[in-house]
Amino acid sequence: MKKLIGIIFLSVLTITAFAQKQEKSLVQFTGIIHNADSVRVAVPYVSIVNLTNKTQAYLSNYQGFFSFVVHEQDTIRFSSVGYAPVTVVIPANLPAKSYLTQVSLKPQIVNLPVFRVFPWATTEEFTKEFISMKLADDDLAIAEKNISRSSILRLERTLRRDGPEIGSFQDFHNDVLNSHSITNPLLNPFNWGSLIKEISDGDKARSSTPSITSSPTSTIGN
Repeated sequence: MKKLIGIIFLSVLTITAFAQKQEKSLVQFTGIIHNADSVRVAVPYVSIVNLTNKTQAYLSNYQGFFSFVVHEQDTIRFSSVGYAPVTVVIPANLPAKSYLTQVSLKPQIVNLPVFRVFPWATTEEFTKEFISMKLADDDLAIAEKNISRSSILRLERTLRRDGPEIGSFQDFHNDVLNSHSITNPLLNPFNWGSLIKEISDGDKARSSTPSITSSPTSTIGN
């Protein structure tokens, strides 16, 4: 008899709880999720879970907007990577059967413990690698290598000439051609005969010119 009364009592409680759950009205839950530090910054793709009915899970869009149907007094949990989770309880006895809210997620900074990676199994291996390690050149050594003669010659063979450099090279080439076109006449053996002839003609012209002599001045005596 006692077992029968207990079973009836449990059945009544189950039916009452089920009836209360069925009596809860449906609510259109709508809102926007933003950063708690700045209202203008939306938090996209936030995970939304109905803790009262765990089979319901949603995701906000890239602007932080969401809208779905829940029951009154349901507990909704909002979570996203890098933010502290927030829980919202749907109020009861809503006259419009809709609930509009703004959810603020506060950024959460988690300091992870320091994790050091050592690629060497033993201290001896580290010492060996450190001794054989080649240190990089400093800025002065790099600059000296860049302005060395071998480096400049290598760049001259590989780099193309720009416009001003091509123009200056063409001017130099023209100057060289012009200098070769003007030769020294004394280097031509045929010009020596003309030179000797001009010198001899000049001597003959000077020898044929009459000389002018002056007569002595006579004095008249008394």
